Amino acid sequence: MTHATLPDTHADRGGRRGWWRRNQIAVSPWLFLAPGVLFFALYVIFPIFQSFNVSLYRWDGLGEPTFIGMENYDELRYDPAFYTSLRNNVIWLLLYLLAIPGGLFIALFLNQTVTGIRLYKSLFFFPFVISQVVVGLVFTWFYDPTFGLLNTMLAWVGLGPINVLGDPTYVTYGIIAAGLWPQTAYCMILYLTGLNAVNPEQIEAGRLDGARGWRMLWYIVLPQLKPATFIAFVVTIIGALRSFDLISIMTNGGPFGESRVLSFYMFEVALSEYGFRMGYGAAIAVVLFLIMLCFIAYFLWSMYREEKAR
Repeated sequence: MTHATLPDTHADRGGRRGWWRRNQIAVSPWLFLAPGVLFFALYVIFPIFQSFNVSLYRWDGLGEPTFIGMENYDELRYDPAFYTSLRNNVIWLLLYLLAIPGGLFIALFLNQTVTGIRLYKSLFFFPFVISQVVVGLVFTWFYDPTFGLLNTMLAWVGLGPINVLGDPTYVTYGIIAAGLWPQTAYCMILYLTGLNAVNPEQIEAGRLDGARGWRMLWYIVLPQLKPATFIAFVVTIIGALRSFDLISIMTNGGPFGESRVLSFYMFEVALSEYGFRMGYGAAIAVVLFLIMLCFIAYFLWSMYREEKAR
C-alpha cells in the first residue's frame, strides 16, 4: 500500500520566514517609505510632467486642447510682463537671502542665557506661526500713506509721506520686507536647532587656542551649522521664487503690474478672469520649475562633494 507524499508545508513556511529574517533590515525601510513615495510621485512628480505636457497646447481649461508645440515658449520671449516678473523674481531671490544671516544672528542672541530669554524667543518666533495673509494685511496698514505707522515715523524726522505699495519704484521692496519678517523667524528656528547640536568640546578647544568672537563663529560654529545653512538656503530660495500670497494680498500685482512675479503672472494668465490660457500658464510654471531646479541641484551637488571629500 502506497502513501501519497504530502507537501512539506512546514519547510515552505520556514523558508519564507528564513527569507524575511535575512532581508527584513533591507526591506523594512522601503515598506515604511512606500506610502510617502507613492504620494510624492502622484502629487508632485506626475503634475510636473503634466505641466510640461500642457505647456505644448493651447487650452482654455474646458474645451479640446490644440497642440501648438513650442509656441507658448516662443511667445514668452516677446512678453514684457514675463520679463518684469522675472526681474522681480531675481530681486526677491537676492534680497530674500538676507533672512539667512538675520536668522543666524538672532539665533546666536537667543542661544545665550539671559533674563527673559523665553519671552524674547516667543516674540521672535511669533511671525513664523501667523498666516501670510495676516502678515500681508499688517504691512499693508503699516505702509498706508494716510494712517500707516511708517509715514508717521517719517513725519517725525520731517520726511513726506511715501506710498510704498502705490509707487512702482518701491512696491517690490516693500513686499519683500514683509516677506522677510516671517522668513527670518523660520531661519532662526533652523539655526537654534543647529546650535543645540554644536559640539561643546570644539568650542572649548577653540577658546584654548585663542579663538574669540568672529573667529570662533567663522572657524568653529559655522562649519557645524552647514546642515542648517543648507536647509535655510533651499527653503529661502524656494520661498523667494514661489512668492505669491503676499503679492496677492498687498497689491494684486499692481501698480501697473510692477509687483508681479512668475508665480503670480502664471495665476493671472491661467486662472484669473482675464486669463484661462492654461498652456501659457503652464509654460511659465515650467520656466519657474527649471530655475528652482538649477539652484537646488547646485546646492545638492555642493553637499554631495563635501560629504564625498570627508
